[in-house]
Amino acid sequence: MPLHWKLVIDCTDPHRQAAFWGAALDYTVEDHSALVARLLDAGAVTPEAVTELDGRPAWRTLAAVRHPEDPYDPASGTGLGRRILFQAVPEAKQAKNRLHLDLHPGPAERAATVARLRALGATVLREVSEPAGTWTTMADPEGNEFDVQ
Repeated sequence: MPLHWKLVIDCTDPHRQAAFWGAALDYTVEDHSALVARLLDAGAVTPEAVTELDGRPAWRTLAAVRHPEDPYDPASGTGLGRRILFQAVPEAKQAKNRLHLDLHPGPAERAATVARLRALGATVLREVSEPAGTWTTMADPEGNEFDVQ
């Protein structure tokens, strides 16, 4: 049986990253407010672990996005399928990614996708055209590289 997994990305602002990648991928930003409220009420977490986001309690150092068609746990808001978790770390990104996402809108939609991602806060790093293909290398709001093919 295959292992369940999620991609975890270190960042300085997990909620900003979740908002960007949720919009970029058309994924659902997870709402953990019911779980956070239950844990606060039970005294299992302290108020220092929590922030307020859109009027709801949220984890201060964690945010996630999930594929909208995948299952999730309604009691916690946690995705059970394709999921990206953003976790706050104290240091900013230092070097080139060792892992990156490739987005595949197709050649006819690449320019429109790049423009949409720029409007969301991404930057174009370079245009690549070589025998293996053509793509745009971009960076998300915290500088993490990804390709649009």
